[in-house]
Amino acid sequence: MTHPPAFWTRDAWPARLLSPLSHIGAAMTARRVNKPGWRAPVPVICCGNATVGGAGKTTVVLDLARRLSAGGAAVHILLRGYRAGAWGTDRAGAWGTDRAGARGTHRVTPDDTAERSGDEALLLARVAPTWIGADRAASARAAVEAGADMLLMDDGLQNPTLEKTFSLLVIDGATGFGNGRVLPAGSLREPVASAVSRCRAAVLIGPDISGAASRLPPGFPVLRATLVQGEEVGALKGQRVFAFAGIAFPDKFFLGLERAGVIISGREAFPDHHLFREADLRRIEARAKALNAVLVTTPKDAVRLPPSIRAHTVVVDVRLVWENEAALASLLHTP
Repeated sequence: MTHPPAFWTRDAWPARLLSPLSHIGAAMTARRVNKPGWRAPVPVICCGNATVGGAGKTTVVLDLARRLSAGGAAVHILLRGYRAGAWGTDRAGAWGTDRAGARGTHRVTPDDTAERSGDEALLLARVAPTWIGADRAASARAAVEAGADMLLMDDGLQNPTLEKTFSLLVIDGATGFGNGRVLPAGSLREPVASAVSRCRAAVLIGPDISGAASRLPPGFPVLRATLVQGEEVGALKGQRVFAFAGIAFPDKFFLGLERAGVIISGREAFPDHHLFREADLRRIEARAKALNAVLVTTPKDAVRLPPSIRAHTVVVDVRLVWENEAALASLLHTP
């Protein structure tokens, strides 16, 4: 979705008008998540959310994968794979098959492209072996056969095919749970209480300006974290840049640059997961040249760029800083 409906952030009349459909959607989700899934012989941690859109799940998975791998775990990552046409459902509705013959399951390789496997899968594969496929159980079996002793799921809280050891509810502090209604009346995939009931803790990213924590049950564990841009942004301080991003909330990226003292002479926001066309690239290059500005983008966007453009584009990474790392470590090592 390019831009979510404005009424998703407030309880306006369109939300109330669509609320009967929300009850149907919530009931369907409840029926689906109660189906039994395959129990893997290794721990399975799911980083999911209750809303559609970017809550920061992939950033959390990247952080956890690095931590767990540093501790000696053979971590493999599972996700559906956005726009994974060759291995997930393509535009014609057909399914791909990996070399082992598992329906819709593919291990991401260095030769994969964002169009083939999805931008998030390419980023995750830099940190740990990564598998894409709608059937998480099939991906999990393939990962275990390949030597995984721990599985991390990027999204999939509402996917019942694989039994989770525990799940984390990832929440964006700025957008929270929107107007608190389920699709299509709001941004929720399911009621907050339903999602929380299947999670061990919440991960709240950024200041809680939406009041999301107040919608959680009293005493429910909340791990707080802040997004911090990488050291690359320091070298850009005082420079003129043309910033572009095709992520869920591009303004977060632009605001982070401005707060770091970067001079944004021009900017362009694209839809999340946007596959850049030649016309897009010619336009942003021309605008940057006219402004005598450096091209700047996010890692997720960079993997969708051709090498010729990527070579002269500064990529500003982002990482999580946890408020209580001891609490996080305790959670990760609790059976």
